Amino acid sequence: MATQTNSSSLPQPLTDRAVRRLGRKRITRAALRAYAPVAVLLVLGILIALANPNFIELRNLVRVANAAAVPLTIAMGTTFVILLGSIDLSAEGAVAVGAMVLVLLARNDANTHDFGWLAVLAAVAAGGIMGLVSGLVQTGLRIPSFMATLGTWFIGLGLATYMLGGSAVRLMDPALRGLALNRFAGLPVAVWVALGAFAVAAVIQTQTRLGRHILALGGGEDLAEYSGISPARVRLLAFTLAGLFYGVAGVLAASQLGQSNAVIGDGRLFAAVTAVVVGGTALTGGEGGVFNTLVGVLIVTVLSNGMVLLGVSPYVQQTVQGLMIIAAVALSLDRVRQTIVK
Repeated sequence: MATQTNSSSLPQPLTDRAVRRLGRKRITRAALRAYAPVAVLLVLGILIALANPNFIELRNLVRVANAAAVPLTIAMGTTFVILLGSIDLSAEGAVAVGAMVLVLLARNDANTHDFGWLAVLAAVAAGGIMGLVSGLVQTGLRIPSFMATLGTWFIGLGLATYMLGGSAVRLMDPALRGLALNRFAGLPVAVWVALGAFAVAAVIQTQTRLGRHILALGGGEDLAEYSGISPARVRLLAFTLAGLFYGVAGVLAASQLGQSNAVIGDGRLFAAVTAVVVGGTALTGGEGGVFNTLVGVLIVTVLSNGMVLLGVSPYVQQTVQGLMIIAAVALSLDRVRQTIVK
């Protein structure tokens, strides 16, 4: 006996009008995710200025720029890892190692070393080595980036604590302290160094094969591998690159504080990841970039500065930042395509 199939129960092909409507919706969502962070930054600045006009004073704007220098440098490195669809928890440990190497090799109050600017190169290289270790652990042992970089984080903290003897060591090199104390064109030199780090990151992302391969790998590792891209090599380079940025951040942090200690990077990981996500870079990888992160860093820094000007409790500030990152992640994910949430 033949069975009749109800044609209404079968999926019907989309009409041209429906296809166009679906395309417009996707374009609208993509545009919203792309331009929403800039709109948030503008609205946030206007609201804070209306509540407290001191926000737009030149002195305070310079303070905001100086406060954003270290988070921006760290976030540049974190961005490349997140674009892969991975996560890097080693930032605080790498920053601590970079700051430790700088202070112990430059003029300080714990030994007789005085290598000057060579200490800066050594500190940046130390950060790069930390990133290389994270990459080797992940690609060599094939374990998730979360666990690989968590281990590197604690290795960095342990090294910094041991080498510094569990105490703070003062940076006494006037030229290196000048990164934070001296100004050029009205801004601290540290701000210009951070902007330089951003420029380097932008060139790497937009003008180099590595930048294109990182985006391709984050968009789909299988397709990227079929195209001849080596996932292990790209991941290794991306984590090493992130470590170099962390090393620069360690130099800036030590120059701003005038010392190095094992906990010099505490709290900086959360600020960096928040800035990356708030700026519109998707945690799933392959979408966003360093320009988004620049906007995200400004949002986080402006919000923090504004809450201080408005007398908001530090505990409330942490709550607001937590809510902000949840909202940013919720807006950045395309839940139409995402059918499984792990």
